[in-house]
Amino acid sequence: STTDLDATPRTTVTFDELSGVRFFSMHTLNYSTLLLEDDQGILYVGARGAIFALNSSDVADGSHRTIHWEASPEKRMDCLQKGKNNKTECFNHVRFLQRLNSTHLYACGTYAFHPLCAAIDANRFELPSHFEEGKEKCPYDPARGYTGLIVDGGLYTATRYEFRSLPDIRRNLHQRPLKTEESPLHWLNDAEFVASVLVQESKNSPVGDDDKIYYFFTERAGEETTSFYDKSQVARVARVARVCKSDVGGKKILQRKWTSFMKARLVCYIPYYEVLRSVGSLDAGNWASTVFYAAFTLSAQWRTMEASAVCRYSISAVQHAFEGPYMEYQDSARKWSRYDGAVPEPRPGSCITDHSRRKGYNSSQDLPNSVLDFVKLHPLMFEEVKPAGGEPLLVKKNVAYSQLAVDRVQALDGHYYDVLFMGTGDGWIHKAVVVGSGIHIVDEVQVFRDPQPVESLVISHVQRSLYVGAASGIMQVPLASCARYASCYDCILARDPYCAWDGRACRATATTARAVQLKHPMSCSAGLVQDIQSGNKGCRSSSGRGFPTWKNRTVLQGDDVLLPCDQRSNLARAVWLLNGSQVPGAGQDRLRVGVDGLLVTDTLPQHSGEYRCYSEERGLRTLLAAYSLSVLPELPRGPTAAARPHAASQTDGDVKVAYVSAIVALVVLCAVLSAVLLYMSCLEKRKGKYVLGEPRPASVELQTVSANCLRKGRREEEEEEELTYPDGCLRIIPGEAPTAPTSPVKELPTVVPPLPPPPPLPAELTNGVGALPNVLRKMNGNSYMLLQQQEEPLASPLYSASFTEELSKILEKRKHTQLVEKLDESSV
Repeated sequence: STTDLDATPRTTVTFDELSGVRFFSMHTLNYSTLLLEDDQGILYVGARGAIFALNSSDVADGSHRTIHWEASPEKRMDCLQKGKNNKTECFNHVRFLQRLNSTHLYACGTYAFHPLCAAIDANRFELPSHFEEGKEKCPYDPARGYTGLIVDGGLYTATRYEFRSLPDIRRNLHQRPLKTEESPLHWLNDAEFVASVLVQESKNSPVGDDDKIYYFFTERAGEETTSFYDKSQVARVARVARVCKSDVGGKKILQRKWTSFMKARLVCYIPYYEVLRSVGSLDAGNWASTVFYAAFTLSAQWRTMEASAVCRYSISAVQHAFEGPYMEYQDSARKWSRYDGAVPEPRPGSCITDHSRRKGYNSSQDLPNSVLDFVKLHPLMFEEVKPAGGEPLLVKKNVAYSQLAVDRVQALDGHYYDVLFMGTGDGWIHKAVVVGSGIHIVDEVQVFRDPQPVESLVISHVQRSLYVGAASGIMQVPLASCARYASCYDCILARDPYCAWDGRACRATATTARAVQLKHPMSCSAGLVQDIQSGNKGCRSSSGRGFPTWKNRTVLQGDDVLLPCDQRSNLARAVWLLNGSQVPGAGQDRLRVGVDGLLVTDTLPQHSGEYRCYSEERGLRTLLAAYSLSVLPELPRGPTAAARPHAASQTDGDVKVAYVSAIVALVVLCAVLSAVLLYMSCLEKRKGKYVLGEPRPASVELQTVSANCLRKGRREEEEEEELTYPDGCLRIIPGEAPTAPTSPVKELPTVVPPLPPPPPLPAELTNGVGALPNVLRKMNGNSYMLLQQQEEPLASPLYSASFTEELSKILEKRKHTQLVEKLDESSV
């Protein structure tokens, strides 16, 4: 079920808890186009009106180089006159930045809705004197979906290039420029492109196949009678399309058009997860092992909900769809259906192979007209591209993944694991490891303090860093922060392929995983321990965190005490032992186990003892906190109080008497002062105002307003000079202090008797919030109110949500915002 796929991140790291991060930002926005050259140690960044060359080892070291590439004032004015936004759109947003050859980079920008491209000398790193027209290579709109690759000098791009044009897949910088066909059938239907991937299928190919470029996008769906569509009709669908690198178009038919274009449905088997957001790929050096990871979000009709899904696809599943039956558009029925007629030879949409060459077809221009005509009318495949295992790897509620990057790591057990870095729409990164047919989310990290979508992700193996691009800047984050795991149990339970326990600390496995070939999964010559599969093996009992410092707590009988125990893992369960016996989590009125710790209310002498808090996760228990609680009996009353045998007890009694005497004296003094003030107020009220000493003519005179005055209603519409209400209550008018003495106030009339008290609350409101105790309780020397949770939901229609749920949410938030870090010995 989908609930089983909703993995919870094991740990949560807020922005203030980050360590080892670097941040780069200049006086611009939208750092979304990244090009990493790991061997050169350079991270190129395309932003709004600028291109930066950063030191990949430390993006914030100040050694960056900058190219300023702003749109000209004339183009910006033209953009504004077209009705575009002068604060967001009428700029030069750099959308493409890749290596063109050994000496130059190639960059394209929107240039205020007049796209331009430029070849940039990488060594000099400055703009050339000549620019190229970018309408065929770059989108005009910075918000349009776009993807591009440079393959063997050819520029392969996909977007909507002009305002009135249809989406298109094109090849430029090539002796044979190509584009998609628009008639009689549109091959692309309002497509939003997400990614493109080169798969070098010509390497070691037994059939002499060609390299292919795969495009991933979302487009508007037609009426398609496939197995999935029989169950659900959706407005937009995810697609994967492919073209052959050696395609040169047709000779008479499909001139300057792709002859190898084919597209298929990309399904994740979750209804309404149809908006494709990001795609990452891995090949491990062998194209046949290529896998694609795709992140989806909900369709537009589910705007009130937020959820994401991640599916994995193999290259063989994609090939299977493209080798299956075609679909054909029926004009009479206005829908797509399976084509079961004859298919010409060689197979339409396929690349030129050895089999084709033996028949005399050495290029796409040699293909028969029947093949090319078939390609024009049958671009859509009937078979869907199904995910591995037939279901998603992850379905995450309340999260919108915007970007995805994938790495492959060899663990100490000799196996390779895929690690996913998933950026969210509010500036967080989820790091997850794929184990079998599921995902374990190692942690969630807040990389930006201000919520903003993660625009791009790039992984550096040399620097062991993840570069995160967003609107405000570039964040360099370590692939793993192993030092965060302070014990062997923490290190093992994290199941982080980048980390292992060496007997004393959790450290990165940068070189060990590649250098050491292991015979036993849980041991190695270097003494490192790691368990990605189960996450609970390899630690000896003595290699845990050890015994924490004992803390003493002493309270009087009847007081409450909180024994804190912070669970660092969101997957762990707190287990409390009192003198060796487990404390039940529920069912006892005086012992309450919560996310913060153990609360003991109305303490009794039998509550004294040794308390231990353990974190239980995946069958492992780690001691987190230990307390020695002493509950002192109530102080005795009566004549025997003076006859206590011990000197310490006698001293406590004397101190108590002194405190009581001081309190009594203060109460008497307050009573006398209250009587004097009441007498003076009665005297002055007869004169019409309060006077203490001589009047101050140039100061503000503040009058009091009783509750009865407010209850009679505010007459805001009355004239400002009327400062007195009929019942003698004064109205306070905010403003500047008067510069002249205020005039005396006329004699006040008789005061109207106060209104009767408001009626009591309805019976249904006396529970929950209305049933709060009217006295403060005492805990560790402080006072607090204990909110009573209801076991059954309230029946009152005035409640829109359960009070218990709201309280639980508050307690969950408190887990990460403790106000008191160290609670030591309490005073009695």
